[in-house]
Amino acid sequence: MNKKVICLVLAICLCLTMLSGCGKKYETPEGVPQIEGLEYRETVALEYANQFAIYRYNGGYSYIVVEGSENMLVVPEGGTIPKEIPQDTVVVEQPLNKIYLVATSAMALFSAMDALDTIKFTGSKESDWRIQGAIDALRAGEMLYAGKYSAPDYELLINNGVQLAIESTMIYHTPEVKEKMEELGIKTVVERSSYEGHPLGRTEWIKLYGELVGRPEEAKAVFDEQVLKISGLEGLENTGKTVAFFFVNSSGNAVTYKSKGYVPEMIRIAGGEYIPGDIGLEEDNALSTINMGMEEFYALAKDADYIIYNIGSMGAPISNLQQLFDKSPILEDFKAVQEGNAWCTSRSLFQETDKMGSIIRDINVILTEDDPDASMLEYIFKLE
Repeated sequence: MNKKVICLVLAICLCLTMLSGCGKKYETPEGVPQIEGLEYRETVALEYANQFAIYRYNGGYSYIVVEGSENMLVVPEGGTIPKEIPQDTVVVEQPLNKIYLVATSAMALFSAMDALDTIKFTGSKESDWRIQGAIDALRAGEMLYAGKYSAPDYELLINNGVQLAIESTMIYHTPEVKEKMEELGIKTVVERSSYEGHPLGRTEWIKLYGELVGRPEEAKAVFDEQVLKISGLEGLENTGKTVAFFFVNSSGNAVTYKSKGYVPEMIRIAGGEYIPGDIGLEEDNALSTINMGMEEFYALAKDADYIIYNIGSMGAPISNLQQLFDKSPILEDFKAVQEGNAWCTSRSLFQETDKMGSIIRDINVILTEDDPDASMLEYIFKLE
């Protein structure tokens, strides 16, 4: 056999091998959602969140699995929707810039990654917001109030081309509303950050939103900054100091936090002990807070070494002790007040989910420094 024939035979064999490889079906790794026509690329690393997972595929596609809620297939701009996708999947097509955001705690995350322009509608009025970017957008007409979770303005949403509604778990109290949204063709998903056990798990939901709106790098940068804030605090020895964290609502009741939630966990990470302990354990709902009369709260928290007053999602800011006492005169008798350890958050904790690391660090500072300088604190200040 001459050289030309040998070369021809080798060339044919090589082509057949390549063709055989091209025809081989791609095997998706175990545990990764299999979507016909999409080839798995990577899984987004999560450090604290456990209520969702993000899987990326070649071509800019992503599949987001959310515990106890709808999953989402993110289709890049110009991409085609696969013919067969898993059941209970909401298809989200980019560019996504007409979101109806009802989940209040998510607004700060969109703001932090400079993505407020993707939110066209909100479920809270201007007066209810503590996020300045949201307030400005509502005043400028760039964002529209489209009704709260239980009473959305369906006509406004549809006429203005809503692409996706992001609801909080409160929507489960009015299932007929969710059903109506879906009946009208309004794609609806429920965010579950309130189920995260670690405070930074709530902040890490920014990665999910970054994936939806095409800003994953910006989202990761915001999250990494908050992780850096508490570096060195994990595993910190408890100081033995007790901390009560609360606000007073318009009815004059104390709104404090269940003992198994993100606020007590923040205090624990910061080196403190949450008080009152062991409350709200019997309540089977997603709310992290619990209301109680001031006399009951006094009995449980009057001996706390520190009190931190959270201005609340709708409360007016306070700046001194007298304004605190105006909320409830009984607060003047608290041990922490008598010993000069009454503090206040500068903004509403509930809406500032992008600042969990900063808040934890501030709590650690006030617990470990005898007389912390105001410049050491970002989020908490002392009431005089």
